[in-house]
Amino acid sequence: MHKPLSFKRHRFPADVIRQAVWLYFRFTLSLRDVEELLAQRGIEVSYETVRCWIVKFGPQIAANLRRRRSPPTGRWHLDEMFVRIGGRKMWLWRAVDDEGEVLDVLVQKRRNKPAALKLLRKLLRNQVVRPETIITDKLPSYGAAVRHLGLTAVHRPGGMRENNRAENSHLAIRRRERKQQRFKSQGSAQRFLATHGPIYNTFNLQPHLVRRPTLRTLRAKAHREWAAATAAA
Repeated sequence: MHKPLSFKRHRFPADVIRQAVWLYFRFTLSLRDVEELLAQRGIEVSYETVRCWIVKFGPQIAANLRRRRSPPTGRWHLDEMFVRIGGRKMWLWRAVDDEGEVLDVLVQKRRNKPAALKLLRKLLRNQVVRPETIITDKLPSYGAAVRHLGLTAVHRPGGMRENNRAENSHLAIRRRERKQQRFKSQGSAQRFLATHGPIYNTFNLQPHLVRRPTLRTLRAKAHREWAAATAAA
């Protein structure tokens, strides 16, 4: 179900690399924050080394977690948010299901029909379930894209209240954007968000909605998933 990771020819043990990558994606930390946390544990590693680990192992771990994840629901919420990358105005298109599971993220330069089509086509290609409903805001681009794909019957355009699930899902990204002092390029933003999504899904336990015994069970399951996804070859 997953591809083992190779930690060969790395100076530091695999457990240190796993911990650094987990800290960076699990919490709203900068590279220097991770360096400081590792130093507190007696592990002297530079933030540039941490960056190399994140670039190399982050996408592999995310792919393994994605393969192990249960299928999402068929009730999709789509939304777009404005971001400024390298001084340019861009749009972050995101799709989540009705339980807050991040389905996909695309950083695009436009907020038009082709951009909406690109997101919908990627969702239809990669998701194992067909949409039961597609909930969006009233942006005309969604209606045009949905008509083009013949999905008008499941489209539910509405306001912010109807699409609150997608609106709330932007909060974690906004926190990371502030911590990183904005994304530096479209490519780096796309790579980070594509990796962040599956890790966020694994550890998004919504503790305010469950009792403590249930939370312990869910947390243990999440860490087992992480251990399996980061297993060495």
